[in-house]
Amino acid sequence: MLTPLTLLEANNPVRIVFIGPPGAGKGTQCRRLSRELGIPHISSGEMLRACRNDSPLGELIAGYIDGGNLAPDDLMMQFIIDRLRQPDCENGYLFDGFPRTVNQAEMLTGFLAERDQRLDAVINLIIQEDALVRRLLARAESEGRADDTPETIQTRLKVFRNRTEPVLEFYRQRGIVIDVNAAGTPDEVFATIRELLAE
Repeated sequence: MLTPLTLLEANNPVRIVFIGPPGAGKGTQCRRLSRELGIPHISSGEMLRACRNDSPLGELIAGYIDGGNLAPDDLMMQFIIDRLRQPDCENGYLFDGFPRTVNQAEMLTGFLAERDQRLDAVINLIIQEDALVRRLLARAESEGRADDTPETIQTRLKVFRNRTEPVLEFYRQRGIVIDVNAAGTPDEVFATIRELLAE
């Protein structure tokens, strides 16, 4: 086991957001850090995909995702609030794919502030677009992901540029963004994340 991260030395809850375009490795890195820190990995995409067959609302949400678009902010925030109220989130959590808009970031900030809480860091995974496309097409073949077609990939990248990149500026103004080169192997990227969080 590697040495504990500085963020954990005071035994305080740790709340981290992972931001990056589709295919940057948010899920992979979140899962690894989740295991090491013993806190939940909250993937908004997995939560929404899992509800697709539960109700007419789930089918509606699936329509947004399969088309490469984002679920409405208020609906997404309600999903997140319900998840954060579960007992396993008391010691912190890692967000993967949330917030994806400035409005969601503002709502999350307000929700945390009401509880005298805040985010500790925002990990920004950076990678070239051509590498992302190759990763996503490979994932579509290996995992059967309906939302990883060439057309939908381009839509998702456009949505990320237009709606999610501004979230980074929102958090940069708060001084909590950590930029990480995500072009390496999963082990290399994880080692970089740990090193930067320990500074």
